[in-house]
Amino acid sequence: MSTRDTSVVDDPIIESRDQLVAPMQAGEKPRDAWRIGTEHEKLVYKREDFHAPSYDEDGGIRDILLSLQDFGWTPVEEGGKIIALKGEDGAISLEPAGQLELSGAPLENLHQTCAETGRHLEQVKKIGERCGVGFLGLGMWPDKSRDELPIMPKGRYDIMLKHMPTVGDLGLDMMLRTCTIQVNLDYSSEPDMVKKFKVGLALQPLATALFANSPFTEGKPNGYLSYRSHIWSDTDPHRTGMLPFVFEDGFGYERWTDYMLDVPMYFVFRDGKYIDAAGLSFRDFLNGELSVLPGEKPREGDWWDHLSTAFPEVRLKSFLEMRGADGGPWSRICALPAFWVGLLYDQTALDAAWDLVKDWSMEEREALRNSVPKLALDAPIPGGRKLRELAKEVLAISRAGLAARARLNSGGDNETGFLETLDEIVASGKVPAQRLLDRYHGEWGGDIKRIYKYSF
Repeated sequence: MSTRDTSVVDDPIIESRDQLVAPMQAGEKPRDAWRIGTEHEKLVYKREDFHAPSYDEDGGIRDILLSLQDFGWTPVEEGGKIIALKGEDGAISLEPAGQLELSGAPLENLHQTCAETGRHLEQVKKIGERCGVGFLGLGMWPDKSRDELPIMPKGRYDIMLKHMPTVGDLGLDMMLRTCTIQVNLDYSSEPDMVKKFKVGLALQPLATALFANSPFTEGKPNGYLSYRSHIWSDTDPHRTGMLPFVFEDGFGYERWTDYMLDVPMYFVFRDGKYIDAAGLSFRDFLNGELSVLPGEKPREGDWWDHLSTAFPEVRLKSFLEMRGADGGPWSRICALPAFWVGLLYDQTALDAAWDLVKDWSMEEREALRNSVPKLALDAPIPGGRKLRELAKEVLAISRAGLAARARLNSGGDNETGFLETLDEIVASGKVPAQRLLDRYHGEWGGDIKRIYKYSF
C-alpha cells in the first residue's frame, strides 16, 4: 500500500472531470516504454520464539528499516518515525502489522525483475541476521491470531482498522495477517487498457490458484488453499471483487472514474497527518461538502490517494495492477510477473488469452473466483473442465508471448524460464498450499512451527 510523505497544498484544485480522468490517460505509453513493476510482501518473525516483532522493540521493525539504510535506502518518516524507505530499487514500506513490502522499480524485463528481487532478499536476510529476525513467504500468517500482531505507526492504518469491522468480517485479517505478490503493467491506449483489464480479471482466479499458499489459520488447516483470497470476499464489498462493469460495452477511463467516485473514502492527507474521512463521498468532496473539511475542494493529490483505496482483483491507476496472488518464495516472486507479461505484453498472446475467456458469462466468472480459494486448480470452469486444464493452455500462451518478446539475459536466455515453477505446479497437480498441507499431515506431525524452516 502506498506511503505518503508530502502534502498536497500546492497541487491544483480539481475543477473539472478531465482532471479525474487524467491519471489513467497519463498512463498511456508506447510499447517500447512499457515496464514491469513487481511488489511483494513478507511476514517478519523473531527467530528466538517466532513472534511478530513490534515497531519499537529491540531488533524490531524500526531497527530493520534503520539498518536497511546501510544499503543506500533513504528514509521516509511520518510523525517523526521512519515508516518507509526509497531507493534505486523502488520503495520499502510496511503493511499494517509489520509485513515488509518491496514495491520494485519499473523495469524493462524479467531478468532485471528477478535480479531486483534477489538483491532485496539478500539485503533483508543480512539485516535479519543482525536483528535476529526471519522472513516467511506465505499468503497469510500460519499461526498468529489478530491479537498477537503489532500495529505499525501509520495514520492511514489507524483509520482503516477502525473502519474495516463496519463493512466486513475479515477486513482486519486482510490488513494484519495477509501477504501478496502483485505486478504492475502498462498499456498503450484506452482500448489496450480495456482488453488487458478484461483478460486480467477473467484469469485472475487462475493466478490465485497457481500461487495459493495460505492453508493455515492459527496453527491449523483452515479448509482453504488460498484463505487470503477468501478474506477479500468479506472485506468491503464497496471496493473489492470482479467488477462486472469492466466486461460491459463502453468500459474505459470514464467508467472507471465513476466507479472510483462511488468508492467510499478512507482519509484526506493534510499537514503530514491523515484526517479520518472513512465512509464519506468523494463526490461531496468535489462539491466542497466534505464534513471533515467543510468548504474545501480536493486537490489532484487527493484523487491520486483515493485511487489507491479500491482493492478489486485488478486495479487501474496510471497502470494496471494484478492483485490475485498469495505471497511466496523467490521463484514465485519472479514467476508472477512472467505469467502476466507473457499474456499481456504480446498482442498475439493477449488476443489468444481473450479468446479463451471472452464467452464466459459474469455468473461463470464469479463462480470460478468463488470456488478457487478452496479448490485451486480443481475448480470447475465453463464447459465442464477443470481449471488445471485451462492452466496448461494459458501457460503455453504466456510462454509464447515471452518468447516473442525475445528479451535476453547475458547468457542468451529469454524470459520463458521464469515460468518453470508454474509448469511444475500444473504438472504435479499440487499448488503450494497442498504441498504445505502434505508436510503438515506428514513429516511435520501437525507442528505448524516447522513451517519456519522454509524462510527466505
